[in-house]
Amino acid sequence: MTRDELRSKLAEFKLETRGVKDVLKKRLKNYYKKQKLMQKEPVNGDSYYDYICVVDFEATCEEGNPPEFIHEIIEFPLVLLNTHTLEIEDTFQQYVKPEMNPKLSNFCISLTGITQDIVDKADTFPQVLQNVIEWMRQRELGTKYSYTMLTDGSWDMSKFLSTQCRISHIKYPSFAKKWINIRKSYGNFYKVPRKQTKLTIMLEQLGMDYDGRPHSGLDDSKNIARIAIRMLQDGCELRVNERMHAGQLMTVSSSAPLEGAPAPQMPRYRN
Repeated sequence: MTRDELRSKLAEFKLETRGVKDVLKKRLKNYYKKQKLMQKEPVNGDSYYDYICVVDFEATCEEGNPPEFIHEIIEFPLVLLNTHTLEIEDTFQQYVKPEMNPKLSNFCISLTGITQDIVDKADTFPQVLQNVIEWMRQRELGTKYSYTMLTDGSWDMSKFLSTQCRISHIKYPSFAKKWINIRKSYGNFYKVPRKQTKLTIMLEQLGMDYDGRPHSGLDDSKNIARIAIRMLQDGCELRVNERMHAGQLMTVSSSAPLEGAPAPQMPRYRN
């Protein structure tokens, strides 16, 4: 072998070695990220939320959704994500009887799979909200364990829940005043434009298929939770980034203190 051939072989070996080292470095970095995440202490130790509650309401709707149409919540799902184990620990689901427009449109039934018979037999929103709060209390959220809410976009809290509370003549619940909008978190973390943060697109980009029935509130919530789990595994610290203040949607700065939601309480009725 000539000296030039020897140099060439040596250069190839160095390049291959460097490539292997780069792969190993990347894997090691991801491993330590995951280990660090799994060892996080509860928020009362100034670290992170113990749980994330994923919510994705289904509401009454009409084809084209005319501007004057008032949306009423007809499904209230919750998915409880344990941030230490990175697993879905529990779920809650109840349907809600609409009061202003009790008859569902054919479009709404087809879209959500929720039938007229289901909502006719359901409780009204104040009773369902009370059941939600009792479910959260039983899991010691806001007392023993710190938590926050998470949604797919701003509408669930700023539009659907806000409108429903006005319809039901109750104040907006304090536990839902701040939340993580996963679309914003996803876009900022993976550096993708807003148009690529729809639920099905986020799943596709992460190499996952939608599991269940689209526009089922519980199935949507479970799939949103799967995205949240993947983001936590990739090293993202999901933080509250939106809130309601005086009935208005506002952005929460990424430098704001990390605070969990308060212990859930049934809001007072409005006059």
